[in-house]
Amino acid sequence: MKLQQLRYLVEVARHDLNVSEAAQALHTSQPGVSKQVRLLEDELGVVVFERSGKRLSSVTEPGKAILAIAARILHEAENMKRVGEEY
Repeated sequence: MKLQQLRYLVEVARHDLNVSEAAQALHTSQPGVSKQVRLLEDELGVVVFERSGKRLSSVTEPGKAILAIAARILHEAENMKRVGEEY
């Protein structure tokens, strides 16, 4: 599990499940975002996003919990950076 994968999850959710928009906001490619999301889902053994064909259609119940945790982890990572900058 990588912070980058958590960022991708949160950004996809933030862009109403539009992977292309999330990729653009992250300055990366859509296939890269899709791959990392899938890898994280595989690692966790949980489907975060329901799929309808190639499109993401909704967030699963376990996905909602994972997204909340991911957002907290990313927030704490930013707090760690700030502490480092202060000292």
